[in-house]
Amino acid sequence: MNYLAKSSFFESVFSPQWSNHRKWKNTTATDVTQALGNVPIVKLRNISPVCTIVECFLKLESCNPGGSIKEKNAVYLVTRAEEEGLLVPGSTIIESSSGNFGVGLAMVGAVRGYRVMIVVDAKTPPPFRRMLKAYGAELVDVPLHQADESGSMQKARMKRAKELAATIPDAWYPCQHLNPLNTEAHSYYTAREIEAHFADELDAVVVGVSTAGQIMGIARYLRPRFPKIRIVGVDVVGSVIMGTPAKPYKMTGIGLSFFPPNLDLSLLDRAYIVPEDLAYSVCHALARREGLLLGASTGAIVAGGLHLARELGAGARILMINPDRGDRYLETVYDSDWLEHHGFTLKQDSHLDNAITSLSPVYFE
Repeated sequence: MNYLAKSSFFESVFSPQWSNHRKWKNTTATDVTQALGNVPIVKLRNISPVCTIVECFLKLESCNPGGSIKEKNAVYLVTRAEEEGLLVPGSTIIESSSGNFGVGLAMVGAVRGYRVMIVVDAKTPPPFRRMLKAYGAELVDVPLHQADESGSMQKARMKRAKELAATIPDAWYPCQHLNPLNTEAHSYYTAREIEAHFADELDAVVVGVSTAGQIMGIARYLRPRFPKIRIVGVDVVGSVIMGTPAKPYKMTGIGLSFFPPNLDLSLLDRAYIVPEDLAYSVCHALARREGLLLGASTGAIVAGGLHLARELGAGARILMINPDRGDRYLETVYDSDWLEHHGFTLKQDSHLDNAITSLSPVYFE
C-alpha cells in the first residue's frame, strides 16, 4: 500500500491541529546570510516538574545555518561596515573569538569574499577550530602565558586582534566585546522574532550574558512593547560581569573577565550566576529528556529559567534563548573523560532539581 498516496492515512495519523500549529514558509534565501532567524521555538515538557504548570519555551537559535545566534551579529555588523566603507573588496576581517562569532564571521566572509582571521587560544574547542578552517578562516593563536590574573585569555586575544588590524591593509576589526552595534543586531533580528511569535503574552525572557549584545538588544526592543516583561540574565561562576569573584572556568559562550560596556544593568530584573557542573548537568538532561543536544551555555540558561519558573508559578510564560548546537561540544561537555579530567560531576534526577532550586538570583533595582 502506498501510504503517501492515501490522504486518509495522514488524516488518521496527524491531528487536525497540525496544520493550524505549523505554518510552512515557502521562501528562498538569496544566500546564506538571508537565511537567519526563522528558527523553531519549542516547549519544554520533561526537563523539570515545573514545566507541567509553567509554559517554558526554548528559542532554538542553534537552528541558524551555521548553528548559532552569533551569525546575526556577524551579518549585521558586516553589512553595516560595508555601508560605511569600512569593508571593501579585498578587505580582511579580524576578530577575537572563542567560537561562535568567529564561525559567523567566517561564514559571512566566505559568501562575500573576504579574508577572515580569527584570534583564538587554548580554550577554543577543537570542533570550533575545525569549523573555522572549513569556512576558510585563518587562525591566530595567543599563547597561554598571556592569560590575565583570572586565567582568562580574552584581553590578550583582543590585544592581538587590534595589533593585527593595525598592520594589515584594509583590515576591519569589529571587536564584538566593545561594539555597540552588537545590541542593534538583536533588536533587528531576535527581539522582533520574539514579538512576532508571542504578541503580548510573555512574562520573561532568559538570556546568557557575555558581550551583552543579545540581552541588551532584546531588552531595549521588548521593554516598551511588553511593559511587564522580566529580562533575566545568566552568567557563569568565575565570570566577573555580575560582580562575583573571578576564577578560571571552562565555559564558552557566556562570561567575561571584565564588565562589558554594552551592558546596562538597569534593564535587567535579575541574573543567575550558574556553576559549571550544574550547567553541564542540564545539558545532559536536555538531551536525554527533551531530545535536544545543545551548547554548554544553554544548560546555564535553562537552569536559570527553571528557577524563575518556580518563582513565577502556574500560568507564567517564559522564553529561554538557546545560543548554539551541542555537536561542537561533543569533545568537552558531552565527553565523560573531559568532565572527569576537569572535576565536573553531573547531577541527576532529584539532585539536579535540588541544585536548580538552590540557585540564588542577583536582583537589580
